[in-house]
Amino acid sequence: MTTPRLFTPLAIRDVTFKNRIVIAPMATYSAVDGIAQDWHLAHLGRFALGGAGCVMVEATAVTDQGRITNGDLGIWSAEHAKPLKRIAAFMKQQGTIPAIQLAHAGRKGSMQRPWHGNGALTAEDLARGDKTWPIVSAVAEPMAPGYIVPQALSVADIGQLVQDWAAAAGRAVEAGFEMIEIHNAHGYLAHQFLSPLSNKRNDAYGGDFAGRTRFPLEIAEAVRKAIPKGMPLFLRVSAVDGIDGGWTMDDTVAYAKALKARGVDVIDCSSGGLVGSATAARVKRSWGFQVPYAERVRREAGIMSMAVGLIVEPALAEDILQKEQADLIAIGREALVNPCWPQMAEVALGRPMKDALDGWTVQYGWWLKLRERTIADIRADEVR
Repeated sequence: MTTPRLFTPLAIRDVTFKNRIVIAPMATYSAVDGIAQDWHLAHLGRFALGGAGCVMVEATAVTDQGRITNGDLGIWSAEHAKPLKRIAAFMKQQGTIPAIQLAHAGRKGSMQRPWHGNGALTAEDLARGDKTWPIVSAVAEPMAPGYIVPQALSVADIGQLVQDWAAAAGRAVEAGFEMIEIHNAHGYLAHQFLSPLSNKRNDAYGGDFAGRTRFPLEIAEAVRKAIPKGMPLFLRVSAVDGIDGGWTMDDTVAYAKALKARGVDVIDCSSGGLVGSATAARVKRSWGFQVPYAERVRREAGIMSMAVGLIVEPALAEDILQKEQADLIAIGREALVNPCWPQMAEVALGRPMKDALDGWTVQYGWWLKLRERTIADIRADEVR
């Protein structure tokens, strides 16, 4: 049979992804003071065992004030990088590209974990041991009424944050990660600068498109310089705010062109989140609803794109790639349901299970081949 495009390799700079499936960064809010725990090794390790071409560590704060919640991962010191090194090494041992998403929450920081309310910290949260910290943004306006009012970043503060991103990227490289993604989406700090709804500055870092993109582009330049030339650099963007007067698809295309010129290799196309939860957008949900964003970025900006969002069926993932709407497919919550989604997708797209098992880790593959033979014998007996 012809190999499905989903399972063809993709070379980006000096790194080759064995297939086009990326396990998207999914926040689990389970770190302690920003330090990865055994939970993270088990959580991410099962995806690495599941056959994805790349597994990405969840949003990891570049400074302590850049966390969303007290449970966020961080990489603002060498101490934070140590347990991440173990995770990256395990991923690589399983044949997957270890990746990490670097982030800063901005005005969405110092908040509750989602299952505790997803709002400002309360006395009950503090009694649980959570702590508050000062938050920052483009201007001193909260995300919504009732939320913490951030401090507006000065030009000097912005310069320091650019350095913080570069330093975090350097630590990620030292920890063994082979791809880095910059988080510019879902209402977090970089997005707060991009959108005219949240960036009302009147200096060089606000106003028109050039001003509002200046800080995020400086981050991209600094991270690119901090990592090896052969390392892929991804960037996640909310392609639209989904709110009147906000960031638009035309903005995203223009921004993608500027990012490409600064050494970004892939645009990870999500949407929304400027106000409310991370993926809150006034965009109707449907299967693969964000694919048109990835398609337009790829076509009009001339840069590789990754599609994400309600891509749950292997046939849809394959169709997206066959139609050249994207170069990579990011799988998120579907992998929580089935960590072996990539391996089972291969079977769903036509490869016999007994052959597909050759690609599984031997500790699973050997037993499952025996299982296949046993099932075949049982079925043969049933026919007789």
